[in-house]
Amino acid sequence: MSSLHSFISYLSLEKNYSVHTVKAYQRDIEEFTSFCVEEYEIATIDDVDYALIRNWIVSLVNKSISNRSINRKVASLKAYYRFLQRIEKISSNPLAKHKALKTAKKVEVPFSELEMKNALEQIAFENDFEGQRDRLMVELLYTTGIRRAELINLRLEDVDLNSNTIRVLGKRNKERIVPLLSSTAQLFSSYYNERKNLEELCDQSFVFLSKGGVKIYETLVYRVINRYLSEVSSKVKKSPHILRHTFATHLLNKGADLNSVKELLGHSSLASTQVYTHNSIAELKKVHSASHPRSKK
Repeated sequence: MSSLHSFISYLSLEKNYSVHTVKAYQRDIEEFTSFCVEEYEIATIDDVDYALIRNWIVSLVNKSISNRSINRKVASLKAYYRFLQRIEKISSNPLAKHKALKTAKKVEVPFSELEMKNALEQIAFENDFEGQRDRLMVELLYTTGIRRAELINLRLEDVDLNSNTIRVLGKRNKERIVPLLSSTAQLFSSYYNERKNLEELCDQSFVFLSKGGVKIYETLVYRVINRYLSEVSSKVKKSPHILRHTFATHLLNKGADLNSVKELLGHSSLASTQVYTHNSIAELKKVHSASHPRSKK
């Protein structure tokens, strides 16, 4: 078994990374391997030095690849060498002292409360299977903050309409219970009524299916969210993750405790949740400016 194959198995079986994440790691490492073969006729990358890796990074910069993308590729390579150290195939990581390239801070703009109100109250969802499914998908992502992958993998047994909760299996197989609003629970019932009329149910244990009765997939979810949110928002980015971002921002703007939002989102640390606080701080500044007696109105 090759070192790369062992590493991929390690990511999948021991680290429980998603298929999408594992493929990204593999693609980055294979890209570096191709560079070594083409430029230096080196067939194995297990024992290369930092100077060669730096030349690869320079080649990526010269191709006008963004610093953010380059940092991700290098991070994949660094993880690979850490794994080789772990299995004692190499004694030191050539990227141990590497410093990431500087990147501009990425600011994702959430949808406003008005945009979400319009999306959920004014969009004319069709009164058929796909219309009811799409409406539930939009509302569920916004009112629970679950990830796209968590929505795709939600099973019928994970939904409890008696207690209005869902059981979500997040990253690293970490399970959490997320409450449902009563309006969202009602949408589940409407969707289930349409779902049971499907002619075929190939993946019947999953909540969200295509019209053909199979489990939905990532691009379908993205298309649905982008399609409906385009009707109420002119923002450039309209994705499932922006709905998650919007969920967190709106809760924090209304005074929700950061730790509570952390638990709802399934984050392992507060640092991940704090990414969403910059919009809340902007809201607080607005309130402070409008309310303080020393403020120049």
